[in-house]
Amino acid sequence: MGTLRQCTRSACREPAVATLTYVYADSTAVLGPLATFAEPHCYDLCSKHSARLTVPLGWEVIRLARSDTPPAPGPDDLLALADAVREAAKADPEGPIVQREPRGTLERPVEAAGRRGHLRILRD
Repeated sequence: MGTLRQCTRSACREPAVATLTYVYADSTAVLGPLATFAEPHCYDLCSKHSARLTVPLGWEVIRLARSDTPPAPGPDDLLALADAVREAAKADPEGPIVQREPRGTLERPVEAAGRRGHLRILRD
């Protein structure tokens, strides 16, 4: 949620502002705005390293329009999460229905009725 990523160049601690991707089949390097998610085969670069980018001889560089300032942390992700929780609460206002058994007679985990989730209630 709005965490800043660092430049992937060695010993650089600057915030990343661009993402570099290689298209090996076309001998092309694409430098564009910072990707939403960190990908394993992409490189996040700061403004200094993205400006000084060089590619192998015969390769082409495509520079997509972007801003050289790191993205400011915003409340968008948090608001989206809060809206999703509100919608789920409207759909099921009482929450999950839990099967109750007298204490001491419980020998198996109790599951919420009508739901197949990974969460279970375990009693002491």
